[in-house]
Amino acid sequence: MTINKTVENDTLVLVLEGRLDTVSSPLLENALVSALEEAKKITMDFAKLAYISSAGLRVLLMGQKSAKANDAAITITGVSEEIMEIFEMTGFSDILTIE
Repeated sequence: MTINKTVENDTLVLVLEGRLDTVSSPLLENALVSALEEAKKITMDFAKLAYISSAGLRVLLMGQKSAKANDAAITITGVSEEIMEIFEMTGFSDILTIE
C-alpha cells in the first residue's frame, strides 16, 4: 500500500492506494499519528483502496478515537461498494465519518 499526503486548504489529505491489511496497517497507523500532530482536519481518500482487513479496521478505530481526543476530525471519502459493505457489516459506518 502507498499513502500520499497533501494539504488542501486547512485539511491534510491522505490518499491510500492498494491493500490495507496486516502488513500495511502499521504504515497507516504511523501516517495517522503524524497527521494528527499536524492538522485538525484530516481526509482519507479511499478511491484507490482495493481491500481492508480487520487490522486496517483496528487502525481506523484507533485513528477515530485519537482524533476525538485531540479535537480533530477524520473524514473518509471515495469508499468503494465493497469496502462500504465491510463498514456496514462491522458497524464502522456508524463510527466513521464517510462522505
